[in-house]
Amino acid sequence: MNPVLPLLALRAFAEVGRHASIKHAAQALGVTSGAVSQQIRQLEERVGMPLFIRRHQRMVLTEAGSRVHPQLLAAFEQIQAALWTLEADRIRSTVTISTVPSFAASWLVPRLGRFTSQHPEIEVRVEASAALVDLQRDRVDIAIRHGLGHYPGLVTEPLLAPVLLPVAAPALLAAGEPIREPADCLAWPLLQDTDRADWALWLAAHGVAADLRAERGTAFEDDYLLIRAAAAGQGLALVPQEYAREEIAAGRLVQALDRPWPARFAYYLVTQAQAWRRPEVEAFMAWIRQEAKASA
Repeated sequence: MNPVLPLLALRAFAEVGRHASIKHAAQALGVTSGAVSQQIRQLEERVGMPLFIRRHQRMVLTEAGSRVHPQLLAAFEQIQAALWTLEADRIRSTVTISTVPSFAASWLVPRLGRFTSQHPEIEVRVEASAALVDLQRDRVDIAIRHGLGHYPGLVTEPLLAPVLLPVAAPALLAAGEPIREPADCLAWPLLQDTDRADWALWLAAHGVAADLRAERGTAFEDDYLLIRAAAAGQGLALVPQEYAREEIAAGRLVQALDRPWPARFAYYLVTQAQAWRRPEVEAFMAWIRQEAKASA
């Protein structure tokens, strides 16, 4: 057997197996699709058997490929983690945080100055995006994710459980019938979250029978956009209390009804086990826990 390991071919195999696509593997590796195809072909020639079956524009691992793919994928992830550890030793302590724009703008960023004053030796980098990040591939230390807390293979910790308030623009409420009970909201245009679930759950929690109107209306991927639409007078919105405070104080929104409700989804701190042990990550985690406790 040739003692020289075909590392490029093995790397290509690991990525094609991960993405089930030569095109997506090429994008992840920063090379052309032709280069990836060539590496896969060379690896199959070396081992003397096919490793993939092309099926409906997908690359499906053969039985032999399936047996070794998890080991190779884990091996390259360990190599990558080791390289990051070496790189971290030569650069200034940095913590990279990924979260959704609404949480970054309304909760995290206004408080961040307190962390930097306590830890001037630690640089913080905030990436605000609605896209779900891959902590390892995207080199993110901590993700603050909004969901149910199910993130297999990662270390998770609950941070905040938002309380939702029904809000609207003052001019919109002044122009219509008064809202005295939760069921009255159904006569108004409702602004929705992406899942179209919050209004239905809020109404059910306050004893209102199921109604199709609870799932109608324009939907927004991010709470920040939802708040902007409400402030523009487009309808009623259920938004986290923390996000609505500034808008209510400024007079851009008013609370339509005094019926706060704890949301089904919460914010979680999510990280990899090896990142959790870094001193700068531990310092940020300790700080943000205190901030969340103080704002509860």
